[in-house]
Amino acid sequence: MMKYKPFIFRLLETDQGGRYFMSILLALIVLVLVCNLVVPESSSFHIPTYAVTLIGKYLTYALLAISLDLVWGYLGILSLGHGAFFGLGGYAMGMYLMRQIGDRGVYGHPVLPDFMVFLDYEVLPWFWYGFDHFWFAVLMVLLVPGMLAFVFGWLAFRSRVTGVYLSIITQALTYALMLAFFQNNLGFGGNNGLTDFKDILGFDLRSDKTRVALFVCSALALLLGYLACRFIVLSRLGSLIMAIRDSEGRVRALGYRDEYYKLFVFVVAAMLAGIAGALYVPQVGIINPGEFSPINSIEMVIWVAMGGRGTLYGAALGAVAVNFAKTYFTAVAPEVWLFILGGLFVGVTLFLPRGIVGAVQNIRGMYRNSSEAGISQEAARK
Repeated sequence: MMKYKPFIFRLLETDQGGRYFMSILLALIVLVLVCNLVVPESSSFHIPTYAVTLIGKYLTYALLAISLDLVWGYLGILSLGHGAFFGLGGYAMGMYLMRQIGDRGVYGHPVLPDFMVFLDYEVLPWFWYGFDHFWFAVLMVLLVPGMLAFVFGWLAFRSRVTGVYLSIITQALTYALMLAFFQNNLGFGGNNGLTDFKDILGFDLRSDKTRVALFVCSALALLLGYLACRFIVLSRLGSLIMAIRDSEGRVRALGYRDEYYKLFVFVVAAMLAGIAGALYVPQVGIINPGEFSPINSIEMVIWVAMGGRGTLYGAALGAVAVNFAKTYFTAVAPEVWLFILGGLFVGVTLFLPRGIVGAVQNIRGMYRNSSEAGISQEAARK
């Protein structure tokens, strides 16, 4: 326990915004639990289950944004294909959920999912083996995105691919996955994806208590993901990756193998994105190749830019804010949402280069400086 005290102390002393973020997140958990499970439905303070699910989805996006911020904000790699890791984690969980359906599907086959029966599969593909076990699915949620990030990063970083070229390659990666998963003969449901889930760990996914439990899991995963990323940032590794971001050539000149450090952070971020995807799928009830769409990865960049790159909690704030706006405007005026999203990105780039968090920090700094100047002038008059 003593080993982790310095980190906790440093977190409490140097990360005021993080303290607010964690406090709000813990308060949100308590508020949702009480207002959904305790407060009667007739009360105006009752939070309906559909709203709990919606908030849980936002929290998975927040975890995804934090993982992207670790790569972009601290390592300096603009990944335009982060949705690939999110989608792979989602598919790993979706395969487990499909295996839990058993003979309760439309065609009643005890082994094959409905889409395989429809496509005339005779046996279960070998890569579906093991997904009838939850522990195996969790392992794949971490390993599949992590292995893809490792292979991709090993080839890209050792080849010294950087800047816009690396961003384009990451976007090509997620686009290639989208095209592959659209194929019916690949064994992942084609363009329809995986859906019609029944339960998870024996609990009915349509149950209110299961929905609340998934929300709590999403909130706790976000909290732990933030702490893990904050631990990396505050460590010596964090200082090194920020040095790589600011001047990679100098870091190499000092004798560091920068590709190893970049690879480690890239893999960690991919695994966090996979966890976010795995928590997303049972709450929304579907995973399809659309999650690999390059536009989704670009939206993730907008989340981080709007909230505040290089802050972690700002990225989470941006993810929640943008997706809340998306939910509202796609219901009120769906045809203008993309224009609003583009306007947000341009506006943030021009007027809020450090995002919402950066703007707040600037305002507080100006207020503090003016207060200190006033105190100095008052002292001088005396």
